[in-house]
Amino acid sequence: MRSDLSPPPFPVDAEGWVRRARHCPSPNYGGRSRAGSPPTLVVIHSISLPPGQFEGQAVEDLFINRLDISAHPSFESLRDLRVSAHFLIRREGTLTQFVSTDACAWHAGVSQWGGRQGCNDFSIGIELEGTDHTSFTEAQYGTLGALFEGLCARYPIQAITGHSDVAPGRKTDPGPHFDWARWEASGYPVQLLCPKKARSG
Repeated sequence: MRSDLSPPPFPVDAEGWVRRARHCPSPNYGGRSRAGSPPTLVVIHSISLPPGQFEGQAVEDLFINRLDISAHPSFESLRDLRVSAHFLIRREGTLTQFVSTDACAWHAGVSQWGGRQGCNDFSIGIELEGTDHTSFTEAQYGTLGALFEGLCARYPIQAITGHSDVAPGRKTDPGPHFDWARWEASGYPVQLLCPKKARSG
């Protein structure tokens, strides 16, 4: 679903980088176990640090292992955590890339999809700045659509789903306000464990 305000597609280059994105390289990744095997799954997340607060550098600092644990009481639970998505989309639509899409970013944790364990190995993780209790912005959806176009042109993406769908009972993001129907209407391969409930946003 493209509007006149949506950015053009974000091409992914031969090294797995979106050149028009802001780059903030993270060390939190590894190689995919099947060398040369392209990702087939996109996992949508949401994140805010501190919880419920937007803007600031905390999310990026977490992904590059520079989070100041003393800056907020909630950060203590993140001590020694080593995680990163491939991409982060801010509330105003800014796109930041942390890991090449050809690499295995540590974004999904204990997870499974389609009978395969360890979704990090065959997926691309996209974080949207937000919470389970807030709607996402049109700017974010515009950037996400442009990113979907680039990813689907570069890789044989078979499914787009939520973190809550690959780690049910453990994760709830991106939450009920994420507009899955928008992407289904645009022809993307949305697949969810609980479609009716998940589309309430």
